[in-house]
Amino acid sequence: MTEQWSWAPGELATPESLDIEGAKAFLSAHKVRYVLAQFVDIYGIAKSKAVPVDHLDGLVTDGVGFAGGGVFGLRLAPHEAQYIVRGDLETLKLLPWAPGYARMMGTGLVSGRMHAVDTRNMLKMQVARLSERGWVLNTGIEPEFSLFERTTDGTVRPFDATDTLRKPAYDYRGLSRARAFLERVTESLKAVGIDVYQIDHEDANGQYEINFNYSDALNSADNITLFKMVSAEVAHELGAICSFMPKPKSSMTGNGMHIHCSLADENGRNIFHDAADPQGLGLSQLAYHFTAGILAHARPLTALLAPSVNSYKRLVVGRTASGTTWAPVFVAYGDNNRTAMVRVPYGRIEIRVGDSGMNPYLAQAALIAAGLDGVDRKLDPGAPHNVNFYALTPAEVATRGIDMLPQNLSEAIEDLAASDLFRTALGADFLDEFVGLKRDEWADYHRHVSDWETRQYLTFF
Repeated sequence: MTEQWSWAPGELATPESLDIEGAKAFLSAHKVRYVLAQFVDIYGIAKSKAVPVDHLDGLVTDGVGFAGGGVFGLRLAPHEAQYIVRGDLETLKLLPWAPGYARMMGTGLVSGRMHAVDTRNMLKMQVARLSERGWVLNTGIEPEFSLFERTTDGTVRPFDATDTLRKPAYDYRGLSRARAFLERVTESLKAVGIDVYQIDHEDANGQYEINFNYSDALNSADNITLFKMVSAEVAHELGAICSFMPKPKSSMTGNGMHIHCSLADENGRNIFHDAADPQGLGLSQLAYHFTAGILAHARPLTALLAPSVNSYKRLVVGRTASGTTWAPVFVAYGDNNRTAMVRVPYGRIEIRVGDSGMNPYLAQAALIAAGLDGVDRKLDPGAPHNVNFYALTPAEVATRGIDMLPQNLSEAIEDLAASDLFRTALGADFLDEFVGLKRDEWADYHRHVSDWETRQYLTFF
């Protein structure tokens, strides 16, 4: 097991100075030997090269080269120019769980230009569209995850074998007995300036959520990437598996990743908020237009927020084997309505469709594109729906004019492929790459013979 906690109590494991000399002094003071040059693939999975600290200048100026053909979704062939990550100094952070290491996210370049199929670059470009209007998208992202262990027969079960309650949400014992994992993850996040304010046991056995404060969209995505890194490594050291799989078992509540959104102006004021909102939701007209854009593009958007075959075992109509679901499939919004796609907690909006398997850069880039389309076209989301959609039949939902989200990956991908908005905003090269990979994933899934099929049909006919 690696050495734990190499910083002084209360010390923030992130540099005060963002110039190269200040960064060098910071790394030297913390005895850092290697800096991980990082980016994410199309799935949002962190990719890295370890750069000895005495080559920091090269990482920041020339960048670090990767064979792009070896990474999912960069759309680079083996004979083409390599993919370069040029480090962004403002992302430099220590890795408290890995003494002697720091990490730096970077700008992905090909032939000296920002690579358009790099999802972090895509988010930067959408953020720039907001910046031109004097706006910043602030997001609070809420990742749910499952903590498992693998048994000798290869099956997985909750890491805490005593976590067996039928309804374990907020259970003290379930929370307490996972504290070795939860505390180490939390302390690592707080050490790098990520303000954790809540930790809880969620609806499924072995399921948890760690909430940290909102930030601008790019920083939020960087924080989620770091959170997944620390969670995986701490779990590994404890002999556990930290899974962000959307629906690990049919009998378990799925792992969602809700995104709270608001726009701020140049003074940091929340311009989604309006206390005079006649509907009592505390939303400005701008917020309603933004929400309408998300609802208008909900079906193709779902492919990017719920991007796997497994995602749609979570997004279902009606009751599930796990009981109540918190994964709404209804294209609607409402006042604190957790059964609608968009919930309004007052003065901001929460997108509830996404799961913990999403790429947070890609998801937020798509939300900005959809929201701005609503703003530019002054779309109207209609009246809020403050009704329990789970209690309605599909026919009753239809009579209210409410559309449903796609019910499998294939439906979502075909909606995305047909979306002119996302083809323009996110780029044709990206869209073709993503759609192609996901069509392959869907085909692979359908070629697989599952245990359910064997049990159902082996002796049936």
